[in-house]
Amino acid sequence: MAELSTQAARPSIWRKMRGNTGALIGGTLLAVIVLIALFAPLLAPHDPVAQDLTRRLLPPFWHDRSVPEHLLGTDHLGRDYLSRLIYGARVSLGVGLGVILVSGAIGITLGLLAGYFGGWVDMVISFAITTRLSLPIVLVALAAVALGGASLTTLITVLGLLLWDRFAVVTRAAAQSLRHQEFIMGLRAIGASRARILFLEILPNMRATILVVVSLEVANVILLEAALSFLGLGVRPPTPSWGLMISEGRDNILFDPWLIALPGTALCLLVLAVNLFGDGMRDITGPVRK
Repeated sequence: MAELSTQAARPSIWRKMRGNTGALIGGTLLAVIVLIALFAPLLAPHDPVAQDLTRRLLPPFWHDRSVPEHLLGTDHLGRDYLSRLIYGARVSLGVGLGVILVSGAIGITLGLLAGYFGGWVDMVISFAITTRLSLPIVLVALAAVALGGASLTTLITVLGLLLWDRFAVVTRAAAQSLRHQEFIMGLRAIGASRARILFLEILPNMRATILVVVSLEVANVILLEAALSFLGLGVRPPTPSWGLMISEGRDNILFDPWLIALPGTALCLLVLAVNLFGDGMRDITGPVRK
């Protein structure tokens, strides 16, 4: 019966998504960016790290001095800007996904344990959450990346270990409200294991809430990666990163503002798409409000 009700509910979710403007716009835009990142080798017209100093700082297509083979111009080292923007989407999405996997695994597990068991388990985990909330994310990330060395792996690890608190807080509150529901008490009565109750019964009932947290955290991670790359503590050159591209173009902001405007626009569109899609999916999968 549960399988039949789930199958019957699936078409309604798609119908609701088509009727939700935010989810539709955000999902479409996010899907386009993901496809661009996946097929970057096929879409990029040039090697994103190939330098040609004879063609440095060529303007985009709307300028008179533009050249057809470099649609969005070149940077200060003569690298094709369109190719670097396309490959930069890979870095932003890769860092966002990697950090969410690490932080989500930590935060959701701790939140489930604290909310379901309560008592001293809740007290210890709540203390860990409070300790984490007292730490400034940006300053700790700057120090950790500076000590560990700027690399993609270090960046994902550091941010993943710093951004689990929101998952833990939300999951803990949801687990506390669900553990006293009748279906959970019935599972305890028939002797269901704690692992089954936590991960197969309680966790699936939090999907709407967790999805909202994921959308907020992905956008936050993307902005943090761009900020750290802008400061030279994120992705190492010559790897294309939107934050690094903004940093490299700041010296020419008065004469070639497009060097900052193009990656900045791409960054804004990605964050907007994630937020719109997450907010729309919350409305679609959440409880009906009368």
